[in-house]
Amino acid sequence: MATTGFDSTTDDVLAGLDLTGVRVVITGASAGLGVETARALAAHGASVTGVVRDLDRARTALDETGAENVELYRADLASLESIRAFTDEFIADGHDRIDVLIANAGIMACPQATTSDGFEMQFGTNHLGHFVLVNRLAPLMVDGQPARVVVLSSAGHRFSDVSLDDPGFEKGPYDEWVAYGRAKTANALFAVELDRRLRGRGVRAASVHPGGIITELGRHLTEESIASLMDNRGARELEWKTVPQGAATSVWAGFAADAEEMGGRYCEDCAVSPVIDDSDESPGVMRYATSPETAKALWTLSQEMVGESFDL
Repeated sequence: MATTGFDSTTDDVLAGLDLTGVRVVITGASAGLGVETARALAAHGASVTGVVRDLDRARTALDETGAENVELYRADLASLESIRAFTDEFIADGHDRIDVLIANAGIMACPQATTSDGFEMQFGTNHLGHFVLVNRLAPLMVDGQPARVVVLSSAGHRFSDVSLDDPGFEKGPYDEWVAYGRAKTANALFAVELDRRLRGRGVRAASVHPGGIITELGRHLTEESIASLMDNRGARELEWKTVPQGAATSVWAGFAADAEEMGGRYCEDCAVSPVIDDSDESPGVMRYATSPETAKALWTLSQEMVGESFDL
């Protein structure tokens, strides 16, 4: 396989791979990275299921890329009822295994709001929604093992560690970037604990930072929030990627990386990232986003919040 890195695209990563018979589930396959990931995998023979809020919008976007054969289901990650209805329907329809699940959907720096279940919107959608969806489908991955879960995190995890005692900003003022940082750190920690729990059953998990890409993820950004990001968050100047480059690390972690190399790790630029400390400005994952102890505590809190226990 060719050397991969910052400039690699999905097609570079998948070059020479035949994914015929491989079953893939991708959330957020209606725009941006999700559409490109679905397109690339379907083009290499994978059987792809997209999980989206708007079926018509997703169908149009996928058809425009030539991915007409991608199967679609509806689920709103801001509603546990919707997620549970989707997973029940998916299983009832006869899907008996999943080889790779890519938790791609997400929102960023939105105004303060809550999900239909009363969770802070970014934590509830980006983390808790995927926490329930992935865990409810986990038995299909165990049945189809070896399998992998790829959870989209972000370099935005640098903005904040998770808050285990105030996930909903009930004890302090809301900040859209702190909320985003908490959610993206939660995504990384979810992969850490999921990998620990399932690696003995043949399922490996990793989180990924796709890079800086212009997509609809930034639809909530205002001049004020962008100024706050650049002036007050210590944000490094971004080197922008194209959408195919941005989706490449998800594909690399799911299909090209060595399982022992990617399992439980945070990845970017089609490689495992180094663990760095808070004062380090170099690329990498903050140490707090890799903590096994925090990952276990977050799992416990997440089960309590969603009212559902997951133990295979």
